[in-house]
Amino acid sequence: MGKVVMYASVSVDGFIADENDQPGPLFDWLLGGDVPLDDGGVVKVSQASYDYVRPYWDQIGVTVAGRHVFDITDGWDGKPPSGIDHVVVVTHRPAPEGWDPNAPFHFVDGVEAAVAKAQELAGDRIVEVAAGDVGGQALAAGLVDEVRMDVVPVVFGSGKRYFGSVEGQHLLEDAETMIQGSRVLHLRYPVRR
Repeated sequence: MGKVVMYASVSVDGFIADENDQPGPLFDWLLGGDVPLDDGGVVKVSQASYDYVRPYWDQIGVTVAGRHVFDITDGWDGKPPSGIDHVVVVTHRPAPEGWDPNAPFHFVDGVEAAVAKAQELAGDRIVEVAAGDVGGQALAAGLVDEVRMDVVPVVFGSGKRYFGSVEGQHLLEDAETMIQGSRVLHLRYPVRR
C-alpha cells in the first residue's frame, strides 16, 4: 500500500484559510514562477518548487477531503483536481442530488473508512489527505505516514487550522525535506510511530 500523506499550503502561524474559507495569498507561490506545473500552464512555480512538487503530484492516486471542501469547490465539477484518479469525500450525507454516479468520487462516512477506501483505490500510489479537520482526524487516528506543508510567508492570526481541531500531542520525525521555493518553503515530516 502507498503512503498516506497529509498536505496543504499553510501560513507561518498554522492556518490553511481565513475564517471565510479564503486562502488569501497561500497559493500565490503557485502563480509566481516561470515553470509550468500543470498541463494547462496556468500554475507556474519556481524550478525548485517544480522539482519538489511535480514528482509528488505524479505519485498521488487518491485525495481524501471533507464534505465542506467538496461543497466550497463545487465538487471540482466532477473532475478530481490535478489529474488525480479519485476523490474520497468524508461525509455523513449522500452525494448531492443530480451528481453523476460515474464521476470518480466516493462518499464515505468516517475518516477511517475513507482512508481505507482511498488505499484500496490507490494501490501502491499515495493517498493524499487534505489538511484541516479531516487531516487532523486522520492524524489523531494514526492513519497518516507523512505531513507535507508548503509554508507561505504570511500570518493570518486566525482561520482554519492546518491540523483542524486535533487534540493531544503528535510527534513528527525531523524534516526529511526542506526546499526553498519562491515565496514558499516546502517541508516534509514523517510521522513518528
